[in-house]
Amino acid sequence: MTDQLTGNCPVVTGQCPVAHGVPDLVDPTMHSDGDPHAVWRELRRDDPVSRHAVDEERSFWSVTRYDDCDRVLRDHETFTSARGTMIDLIGTDDPAGGSQLAVTDPPRHTVMREPLQRALTIRAVERSSRVIGVQINRLLEPLAKDGGFDFAEAMLAMPMAVTGILMGLPDSDWDRLTRLTTVCIAPDDPEYRNPRGRDHTLQAAHRELFAYFQDIVEERDRHQGEDLISILLQTEFDGRRMSRGEIVSNCYSMLLGANVTTPHAPSFAMVELMGTPLLEEWAASPGLIRSGVEEALRWASPITYFMRYATREVELSGTKIGAGDAVVAWIASANRDERVFPDSFTFDIARRPNRHIAFGAGAHHCVGHSVARVTLRLLFAELFKRFTGFAPAGPAQRLASNFVTGYKHLPMTAELKG
Repeated sequence: MTDQLTGNCPVVTGQCPVAHGVPDLVDPTMHSDGDPHAVWRELRRDDPVSRHAVDEERSFWSVTRYDDCDRVLRDHETFTSARGTMIDLIGTDDPAGGSQLAVTDPPRHTVMREPLQRALTIRAVERSSRVIGVQINRLLEPLAKDGGFDFAEAMLAMPMAVTGILMGLPDSDWDRLTRLTTVCIAPDDPEYRNPRGRDHTLQAAHRELFAYFQDIVEERDRHQGEDLISILLQTEFDGRRMSRGEIVSNCYSMLLGANVTTPHAPSFAMVELMGTPLLEEWAASPGLIRSGVEEALRWASPITYFMRYATREVELSGTKIGAGDAVVAWIASANRDERVFPDSFTFDIARRPNRHIAFGAGAHHCVGHSVARVTLRLLFAELFKRFTGFAPAGPAQRLASNFVTGYKHLPMTAELKG
């Protein structure tokens, strides 16, 4: 490890990296104000699988290389999701395990996922592209006005507009739901944290969201349609339909997944490229929209990590992990792994191949990835068609979260094309 990261104390393989000078990757401010990529780069080189302390009693294995992360995500028999996927819950089994898609393993996961996956195929989503385009235009409209525009705020609202339509949620609720889902993944952020503290912030947001979906599901049960909530109401597994509580839990998970993934790739791309010839080149090359979007996803890696639990003793990069141990696969690190991505710290709008795992991998590969990809392609196509001369209009502000890598504010200006 370099002196910058560890002082004069080298990391000892298999021991707690925090105790040996590695900055605390669990700390949300490390991701908003620090440089976690510098830490991950050193860990990939010197200690790719290392023990990381949460407190005196709890710890996890920190996995930083692409191949190891990919295996953790794909091998659900060795690395289970059913006990929980969030560092905040480490050491306590997730009460939604086995009933919520995100914390359920195959074969039950496969049965629960199949109807949603069928409804969200790329062909099905592209049929909604006109409606998605209307929402994108609505959000971008203020960029044409003088006085600046908060691009990150607009991007935070974008997935809610799309998912709100797919779930059949009233547009009058979208702003409220956008804020609540952001609170759930960034309860430490000063802009979202309640004065009564982090735990109160999180509990209050969860209560409000679950109460909201209880009412929505009850109403939708009486008036079913072709929306995603109606599909959940009709989904069967274990010889029965989902209970009301299971549907509410999956509505929460589905909305959270959509709202915290899609918005941040565009903001990261604009922060990186504004004022450079590369942005102008991308804007002038419609054929690079797809590859540029994939690179933005790799670059941002909006979901920073996924956690699993080892079901048996296993070895990763020469390090033995014990049965029952928590394992955190750092997606953001894997997507900058020099062994897989040449010039991994270069934003390459034409990068091919681009085997990023921003949407996860294996059975838990994001069910809404097609929605996200179509939305982002439409966004950049519209942005480049209507505007030019993009420039920052103030400092960008990062979201304080260890789970989602993102921006909450990005003031910028642009000119309408003639």
